[in-house]
Amino acid sequence: MQSFQIGNNEKGQRFDKYLKKLLSGAPGSFIYKMLRKKNITLNGKKADGSEKLKQGDEVKLFLSDETIQKFSKAAPNVSARYPYIPLEIIYEDRDILAINKPVGMLSQKADAGDLSANEYIVGYLLKKQEITEQDLLTFRPSVCNRLDRNTSGLLVAGKSLQGLQDMAKQLKGRSVEKYYRCLVKGKAFEGRTLEGWLSKDGESNQVTVSKQESPGSKYIKITYAPVAYYRLGEQGTATLLEVQLITGRSHQIRVQLAAAGHPVIGDCKYGERAVNEWFARKLHVRSQMLHAYRMRFSDGRELTAPLNGEFQKVINSLEKHSV
Repeated sequence: MQSFQIGNNEKGQRFDKYLKKLLSGAPGSFIYKMLRKKNITLNGKKADGSEKLKQGDEVKLFLSDETIQKFSKAAPNVSARYPYIPLEIIYEDRDILAINKPVGMLSQKADAGDLSANEYIVGYLLKKQEITEQDLLTFRPSVCNRLDRNTSGLLVAGKSLQGLQDMAKQLKGRSVEKYYRCLVKGKAFEGRTLEGWLSKDGESNQVTVSKQESPGSKYIKITYAPVAYYRLGEQGTATLLEVQLITGRSHQIRVQLAAAGHPVIGDCKYGERAVNEWFARKLHVRSQMLHAYRMRFSDGRELTAPLNGEFQKVINSLEKHSV
């Protein structure tokens, strides 16, 4: 027999939904059979699975340890599945965690064997003993926004169910203001608003932008303002922009700026080959100069992630240029 107590991250859900997480390898028929036979109880009483769980409720499984282990998806080696690495923590409270994601780190897994920010954040919370291996059977902290592998900057995760739900609501309702910093080719003399329609090719994982709506396309919008200008010798000028992301679509900032004549430096997909080669040769740039810099939440809180090492190094190496 094993006993589980309902915590803050499990409350409010149906009992059968909780059991399907706890025993995620078991068929539903097995779970309902165990409920009928009173081999699974809620607060010492028979249950049918439709009950809404409350914090402090006690769940008992009158099953062998072998059966529970067989049907649970607990990792045999949690430290390997959720390794600990040092993270640059920008903000943390009881419900959310914000990190400064480095270039090269996935936000979420692309393949089963990947390690991503999700796994590293869980590893961090396990090391801090804010969550346990048992907690992971029914709830797992997760990132709320996504950044491309080669985009650095602010990545926010929900540490609790409340944190995940609150952030999902704010992001879906676009009440979170999101600002990026990027280094682009050319001199952008003044702020602009860019609007259009984005279409995605799933096979090539590339997007295109057009002024007219087409079947399957999605509306996109950004605004930008120049922050600083830099001389590039034979390559002319580069501009450091602050971009506000109004809609959040795949590759949106990169493709919209490229279409406007200001491709992001280091962007091998939508950028300009000649200027990228100049930066690779002169400054050893190997990734796109795009960074999720700042977020402002509906409650007035504002988070800022400093430019990462390579991006800041590039900025420090360039000669400032007046308008």
